[in-house]
Amino acid sequence: METTVLQNAALEREELFIGLYKKVFPAVARYVARRGGTFDDAKDVFQDAVAVYYELVLTNADAVQTSPQGYIMGVAKHLWSKRFNDGLRNVPLDGNGFDEAEEEEKNLLFDKLTTLMATAGVKCMQLLKAFYYDKLPVKSLMGEFAYHSEHSATVQKYKCLDKLRTEVKQRALHYEDFID
Repeated sequence: METTVLQNAALEREELFIGLYKKVFPAVARYVARRGGTFDDAKDVFQDAVAVYYELVLTNADAVQTSPQGYIMGVAKHLWSKRFNDGLRNVPLDGNGFDEAEEEEKNLLFDKLTTLMATAGVKCMQLLKAFYYDKLPVKSLMGEFAYHSEHSATVQKYKCLDKLRTEVKQRALHYEDFID
C-alpha cells in the first residue's frame, strides 16, 4: 500500500515537471536567448527556477500567489539577470571583454543588416537611421527630409519599414538570422 502511494506521488511529480517543461521552458529559452544567453544557459536557469518553485510548494503550498508558469518565469528572469550582472562584474581587466571572434560576428551581423536596409533605398535608410539611431523627433525629420507635414514624414517612415518587412518576408529571413 505504501509503495503504491509513493509510486503515485512520483508519477504525479514527474507529470508536473513534464507539464512545466512543456509550458514554461520555451518562454524561458526565448527570454534568455534575447538577452545573449545560450540554450544551455536557458536549461540551467529553467532547472534552477523549477527547483526554487518545487521547494517553495513543498514547504508552503499557499506561498505561491501566481500561476506556476508565472512564478517560474519570474524566478528565471531574476536568476538570468543575476547571472548576467555577475558575468559583467567578472570581465577581465587586461582586455575589453570582447574577443576577435565576437567582434567579427558583430561586423557580419552589421553587414547583413546594412545590406537588407539598402534594399529599401538610400533615402529610407537615412530616414530610419535618423529616427531610430539618431533619435530625431518627427518634426526634425520633416525639416531635414523636406516633408510638408509631420504626417507625411510619419507615413514615409512607415512605408520604409514596410519595404524592409516585405524584403525580410521575400528572403524568408527570421529574427534568429540576426542574433546568430
